[in-house]
Amino acid sequence: MCEARQGRSPLLCIVPPQILRHLARGASRPLADWALHTLALSERLRGARTVLGSLASLATTPAGLKRRTVYDAGHLERLPGKPVRAEGDPATRDVAVNEAYDGAGATYDFYHDAYGRNSIDDRGMRLDASVHYGRNFDNAFWDGRQMVYGDGDGTIFQRFTKSVDVIGHELTHGVTESEAGLDYQDQPGALNESISDVFGSLVKQSGLGQAADQADWVIGAGLFARGVRGVGLRSMKAPGTAYDDPRIGKDPQPAHMKDYVATHEDAGGVHINSGIPNHAFYLAAVAIGGRAWTKAGRIWYIALRDRLRHDSSFADAARLTAETADQLYGPGGAEARAVRDAWQAVGVVASPAPGRTSEDRVQAQRRVRRDGRAAGPRKRRAARGRA
Repeated sequence: MCEARQGRSPLLCIVPPQILRHLARGASRPLADWALHTLALSERLRGARTVLGSLASLATTPAGLKRRTVYDAGHLERLPGKPVRAEGDPATRDVAVNEAYDGAGATYDFYHDAYGRNSIDDRGMRLDASVHYGRNFDNAFWDGRQMVYGDGDGTIFQRFTKSVDVIGHELTHGVTESEAGLDYQDQPGALNESISDVFGSLVKQSGLGQAADQADWVIGAGLFARGVRGVGLRSMKAPGTAYDDPRIGKDPQPAHMKDYVATHEDAGGVHINSGIPNHAFYLAAVAIGGRAWTKAGRIWYIALRDRLRHDSSFADAARLTAETADQLYGPGGAEARAVRDAWQAVGVVASPAPGRTSEDRVQAQRRVRRDGRAAGPRKRRAARGRA
């Protein structure tokens, strides 16, 4: 997200607003001007997002059929721009166009092959993207209908199509919108950001064929320009260590609940406190071992799809992911123990299991209407998917 206010629809951007605010306050011109413009533009764009999100998916496309179009915004602030590459077209001479196209395809293939998901909304949603948005725009975002990428300022940030995990992160916001619909405020908002980091990292790991202990667990590696002291925007392995540079400040993410940041900025610190569930997932994935998307990722995905609710807290996520691990791999199994131990290691105590509420029943009915079948068969389908 770029910036947020409680009660307003958020624009879901990759660069934390604290970095942009630090640049705006402390950097020399023109960096400060670029940061201020990015913040102001983000505020204007947010007003359109609610309408766009409601129009995003009006029809169903068969599973396995990708539909990508990349547009060139021509350094203007109007979307989508000129179409420059459609599904099946050969690569162009523009590296940003090709990266946006390939990153959308990698994310689609990841969700389809790993979890049997049919695009972002599970109904074959188009994967459209605009590159070269604005001048020196220091962000990438999901607006509820498409991806948008800036080219960066060249001094702090490089082009935002460069990191496939950034693309996977932003498109996963669309998955979360379609499933749990986590509120973008406080702990639910931090979970929203964390889930995007989890699956953004898994998109990258899957493409590289990495096991959990081989991955860097860094979000946005390669985004910073030469000379910036940092490895990326966030580290799931070691929250709080991703960057430390006088121009953008120090990574403020905590790895444990004892360091939870209570703030009114950034929608209650959604980009900051996401370090806690991020680290829990990292610990669980490494403890389980192997390729993180096959077991740990499956647990988080099914919890997102079938169990998490719009107002779920960290404690709720701890309980629901552990219950999902019990369901998939057996109560008391190594996977469930790894999940419970991971949440305990970051200081999150699982919430007690509640009784079935009227909201639970309403959500189940909505899922039946959307999919034409109850949640139970969907869980079994996902459990049978490719490991």
